[in-house]
Amino acid sequence: MHGSHCYAQCCGKHSWRRRDFLSASALAVGSALLNGCAPGSAARNGAVSMLAAAPRCGPGANCVPTIHAAFVRRKGPYGMWWPGEVYDGDAARAMYTRKIQETGAQLRANVTLRPEPLCSAAEADEWLAHATQANCDGLLLVLLDRQQHAWPTADKAIDSGIPTVIYAPLGTAFTTNTAAPSRKAGAVIYCTDDFCQPAYGMKMLAAGARMKATRVVVIHGSARSDGEFPRLGIKLRHVPASTFLDLYRAMPENQEMQQIADEYLARAKRVFGATRQDVLNGAHSYLVARQIMRQEEADGITMDCLGVLGPTKMSLPCLAWSRMNDDGIPAACEADLGAVASHVVVQYLFDRPGFQQDPVPETVRKAVIGAHCSCPTRLNGFDKPPEPFYLRHHHAERDATTQTIWRVGQDVTCIDVLAEGKNKDVPRVLISSGKVLENMKVPPSGGCVVSVMVKFDGVEDVLAFPGFHQLFFYGSFKQHLVDFCRLFKLEAQVL
Repeated sequence: MHGSHCYAQCCGKHSWRRRDFLSASALAVGSALLNGCAPGSAARNGAVSMLAAAPRCGPGANCVPTIHAAFVRRKGPYGMWWPGEVYDGDAARAMYTRKIQETGAQLRANVTLRPEPLCSAAEADEWLAHATQANCDGLLLVLLDRQQHAWPTADKAIDSGIPTVIYAPLGTAFTTNTAAPSRKAGAVIYCTDDFCQPAYGMKMLAAGARMKATRVVVIHGSARSDGEFPRLGIKLRHVPASTFLDLYRAMPENQEMQQIADEYLARAKRVFGATRQDVLNGAHSYLVARQIMRQEEADGITMDCLGVLGPTKMSLPCLAWSRMNDDGIPAACEADLGAVASHVVVQYLFDRPGFQQDPVPETVRKAVIGAHCSCPTRLNGFDKPPEPFYLRHHHAERDATTQTIWRVGQDVTCIDVLAEGKNKDVPRVLISSGKVLENMKVPPSGGCVVSVMVKFDGVEDVLAFPGFHQLFFYGSFKQHLVDFCRLFKLEAQVL
């Protein structure tokens, strides 16, 4: 997981292709901005659907992360000391300047790059003091030297309390330089000539800033209140369950609901049991959720769906949440706040949706079956073709949902963000990776209609697989998540 190939999965072209789709989505973008919202990722990135994606209307959508960056080196020739006279520091600085600027533009981040390298400890102290005063979201320090003040400056940046990415191209570090600082939380160190790793570091800094700006509406209970998810800073706006019920009853069936239903019926490989009216009802719930997000200026949504809608004839939001996550809107089932945080992390870091599920042990194959009734289809990425799906009732034989077909043999990562770890104020993140073995048939098996079996690396006791409502998502990103936890001082538990 430490090589450039694995980081290219997350730092590759799929993450940075918004410019390619500007002409196709300009009208939708303009309309959404006029309404004070940002378009969902599917609309930004060339989705197959011709219908407008749900907008993110919260502060996270308009957040512009600020990153302060600088180079470090000594004045004068390198001479005998590493990286040596063989190293063209000026050419390296020009190349990395271009890469930093390009990455910042692709991330829609404001990167302030110091015009000249930090050539002394005093200059380094001044730069760090300015970054601290500016309250920036993160630091990127590029070492073009191994000697004198280079690594002491890296240590100072790490100890500043600002999330810090240290990039040391080959020739600027020995393991004696990296061993001690690599154990400190609040920073990641990348030593390679491949810029993909520091580019991912910049993406983590940007994602962390957007998470702190993100607002999620939580539909639950009877009272309004505002809270916050610890350490990640995700804002939680609790609204009464009656908000959804009243709006659903007041919203008549309309043409957009019919278009959404017809699109799903046309795209489905097969339809089992679910009627057009069932699909229409799912589209109804989707539009209600979209309206609530607009009203509450939210970037994501979750609801106590079983408690709110289970006793009624209104459509559970299984189809709605599937579509929201395809749109790039974090949408979590059952008002699970840890699942909300997991959705946000996966979407902001990896540009793809995850599948929130109930873990079921399978003891013959020593695997875990992720079972739930709301699964997105754009598992490969928001700008990638969706996976095939069936339309059917969920396991209660009511409403309509997508039974997405997972690719057998596909690498997957599992994440579960828990609000508390060993330290009450520090979230714990469960991380594992494996491969898809099979899509279970339900029926004849019981349980949720989307039931994907995964064999996780190194997990022998599947009866004690930890967590609940974990997210499965495409790709092998275990090390990426470990780096994210280290950068933002979260407790990582790698299975």
